[in-house]
Amino acid sequence: MDAISSTHVAGLPAQNDQRGRLLDRYGFTYSIVIPVFNSVGIVGETVDRVIEVFEKEGLSFELILVNDGSRDGSWEVIEAKARADSRIIALDLLRNYGQHHANLAGFREATGDYVITMDDDLQNPPDQALVLIEAAMRGHDVVFGQFDQKQAARHRQLGSQAINMINRRIFGQPPDLAISNFRILRRDVVKRICASRTAHPYITGQALLYSSNRSHVPVRHEARSVGTSNYNLARILRLVLTILFSYSSYPLRLGALIGFAISGLSFVLGGIYLVRGMFGSPQIEGWTTLVVLLAIFNGFTIALLSMLGEYVTRTLNAVSAQDTYHVSQRVPE
Repeated sequence: MDAISSTHVAGLPAQNDQRGRLLDRYGFTYSIVIPVFNSVGIVGETVDRVIEVFEKEGLSFELILVNDGSRDGSWEVIEAKARADSRIIALDLLRNYGQHHANLAGFREATGDYVITMDDDLQNPPDQALVLIEAAMRGHDVVFGQFDQKQAARHRQLGSQAINMINRRIFGQPPDLAISNFRILRRDVVKRICASRTAHPYITGQALLYSSNRSHVPVRHEARSVGTSNYNLARILRLVLTILFSYSSYPLRLGALIGFAISGLSFVLGGIYLVRGMFGSPQIEGWTTLVVLLAIFNGFTIALLSMLGEYVTRTLNAVSAQDTYHVSQRVPE
């Protein structure tokens, strides 16, 4: 089976008709995007399992492997796979940019009517991709895998809960919608994500922003058989901060609110000392004047800095560069 090429008009799958009839999954092409990071011991088996599942099912597919700055020989493994199979494309990023940048690189390379994202460690079993496809055939433009029992460390589960709260607040995630990095996206949603101007891509949030018919479906989640997760507490915290500061003005608005509150308290405190200085006997000469001036000017400074931060953030978002990663090598060339 050769590399795929979409046969649908403008590369977009047709919707299911008004009678709710299921779409024919054999009438579409699929791109599977897998970010790879320090998974030399498992990524080869992951590739083989994906190919086995899609070949057995008779689906037209391509597999895009994005090496996100691995330092353990993962690139050599996926490079060899790409040279041996024309359905596989391997991208080697210049350095480690992060999972969402790697997914974006894969999206821009993908040509399928649907794009599936999954991890490189077989915790997302390849056969469960068929469950996502089946759900997408009901007309959904994005379908997330909902893990029946997530095999992850406690800090990762807590991090997922925190990110879910942020997604609901910033991206309008419905309370009853479960999300994960194991998902399928229709071509039009992928195009919108690729065209967005942001220096910090966040695929899950963008999928929520640029879709209108989201859903989730229960899928199996397996324990990692080789190595340990690359998502430690620091990476989760960095992702949370990236989401907050790149897609929301809540931190700055909170800072502005605190600034105005401190400013108000400063004015009140300054007024109290001013009254005491006018009608009382100050114990230290010049104390009242110093306190009043510091209270007023510090309060104004905090409030003004908070407001200026709001404008700086909006300006940075407007001029963000689109080149958020660089590909050093592509196989096949």
